[in-house]
Amino acid sequence: MDFLTLKLLTALSLFIMTVSAGWLPFFKRLSTQSVIDFPSGEALSSGVFLGVGLLHMLPEATAGFIDTGIEYPIAALLAGGMFLFLLWLEHLSRDYYQHQTLDEHHAEETLQHHGHQCCSHGRSFAVLAFGMLSLHAFLESAALGLSTDLSIIFMLAVAILAHKWAESFALAIQLVKSSLSSRVSMVYFLLFSFIAPLGILLGGYAGEHIEHLPLLGPTFFSLAAGTFLYLGTLHGLSRAVMIQQCCNLKQYTFVIIGFLLMAAVAIWA
Repeated sequence: MDFLTLKLLTALSLFIMTVSAGWLPFFKRLSTQSVIDFPSGEALSSGVFLGVGLLHMLPEATAGFIDTGIEYPIAALLAGGMFLFLLWLEHLSRDYYQHQTLDEHHAEETLQHHGHQCCSHGRSFAVLAFGMLSLHAFLESAALGLSTDLSIIFMLAVAILAHKWAESFALAIQLVKSSLSSRVSMVYFLLFSFIAPLGILLGGYAGEHIEHLPLLGPTFFSLAAGTFLYLGTLHGLSRAVMIQQCCNLKQYTFVIIGFLLMAAVAIWA
């Protein structure tokens, strides 16, 4: 299977999986936060993302900047900046969600005692979640599109597919529970569904014309490295695999397997 075929199949699979994962919350109007868990797949993805960021994206970005005559470790600077930015966004989302939940609790008490109408989830949190998850989706999928090593493309495709359904389901839940209208919520979700396929296609296109923009590749790989490092470590904060599952030998073994797979790929890449 060649690069283009694998990338196109991954783009199509990501679109189908995203839409499928969001179907139930939208059409059944679920209000629960629970989701079917797949801890082994999430753990394997975390190890793969960590390995891709440290062993592939960051070294490639560093080499690219050096080739252009830049000796300063700008690749690490950009990767670290992206890592911190995503961490800040997730903390912001969590704090905002907790604030909204507290407001809902007070509103329910008001309804019980005074008969006033209860407020729903604010639209700001749903839009913030859409923006954060879209940024993840675009950077990770565009990195796949830019890649020219078949083994890395395949491992990235597996890792992205393994965690995409959970993100899609969670976003659909937040959109359904928000004060956004059903039509607007559907528009947001459909936009999110196209983000990953678009990232793969744009990444592939940029890869074919990268010789005209020598700083584009290193810059993007640096940002992608920071994204993968974040997805492999702290994404989800207290629910992150590295935090929640680190004492579970079975799940943590999958993290190590994912990382070692990317270490093995690095031998031939």
